[in-house]
Amino acid sequence: MTQMTEARDEKIFGPKYPTGRTEAVRQVVRLIQQVARHDSTVLILGESGAGKEVVARAIHDSSHRRGGPYVAVNCGAIPAELLESELFGHERGAFTGAYAQRAGRFEVAEGGTLFLDEIGDMSLPMQVKLLRVLQERVFERVGGNQIFRCDVRIIAATHRNLEQQIERGMFRGDLFYRLNVFPIDMPSLRERVGDLPLLIQDFIEQNVRAGRARLVLAPAALESLRAYAWPGNVRELGNLIERLCILYPDRAVELDDLPLRYRSTAAMSLTTDSVLQATTEPQSEYATDNFLEARSDTEDSTNPIDELPQDGLDLRAHLCAIESRLIHEALQRSGGTVAHAARLLGLRRTTLVEKLRRNGVSEASLV
Repeated sequence: MTQMTEARDEKIFGPKYPTGRTEAVRQVVRLIQQVARHDSTVLILGESGAGKEVVARAIHDSSHRRGGPYVAVNCGAIPAELLESELFGHERGAFTGAYAQRAGRFEVAEGGTLFLDEIGDMSLPMQVKLLRVLQERVFERVGGNQIFRCDVRIIAATHRNLEQQIERGMFRGDLFYRLNVFPIDMPSLRERVGDLPLLIQDFIEQNVRAGRARLVLAPAALESLRAYAWPGNVRELGNLIERLCILYPDRAVELDDLPLRYRSTAAMSLTTDSVLQATTEPQSEYATDNFLEARSDTEDSTNPIDELPQDGLDLRAHLCAIESRLIHEALQRSGGTVAHAARLLGLRRTTLVEKLRRNGVSEASLV
């Protein structure tokens, strides 16, 4: 979607804040509520699909401009040569194909909010033109001389590191500082995996309102989704839930029903709560300070096996023991440095800290 224009009655709908109860999301909501009372320019940072437009919309709906238009433009989806006309409009005959006068997004958003998504993809010449509008609050249509004054609240967003872009000569420093008045970092889904059940429920309700069946996830399937890395963030989750609602309208979705990528990642990363909670007393004892001490008496049980023993095994306890041994080895190799150990394991530092916390080991105790 390259552009969107709509007005919304906040008295009826109210602002829709990002879904979640983790501290990361609570902080975002607090920032939204604080900046919504002002007309300051906002720069929303975060990975693709993390929910940056939800933040932008919530700011608009919480502000005194909520009765005015909310206009969204994806700067990365519009060719550079057309973006100027898209934003500022054009006069008849301004270029080939301009058969009629057309208002731009700045005019359409008058009195409301203009959301410039993927601002990091904007060309340098276009950045100069945008900078003038931010500085002087005036613009001209393409092919025209009339100067228009604008009363628009600007919210920009990007998944790029703009400071790195500045160093590479791909983004103007003066524009960055004009946009970066009030930055908001939207965390990725893997940084707030505790919000996953609420997000899933939110998407299920959206699908029900769209006429689809109410999805039911079996516990094992939910735990596998918790363990997945979510490179596509909340957008990827929403797409998956819609797909599952269509495929399984009349029964619960089991682990084996999930697409393979969501199962294999879970099996390899071993990060499910059930693995940690279902361990027997010996494993619970193993999973405390013994991360930093070798345990020769459990070495045999933590070696991966190729075949199922004749008398079977406790799979959850076995996987938990393997995970614990690998974390123990990574911490030993890194000298107790969590960040280094996390890199050795291919995990984010926060993920490893959470694993240690669940097993009764504080990060401070490793220093």
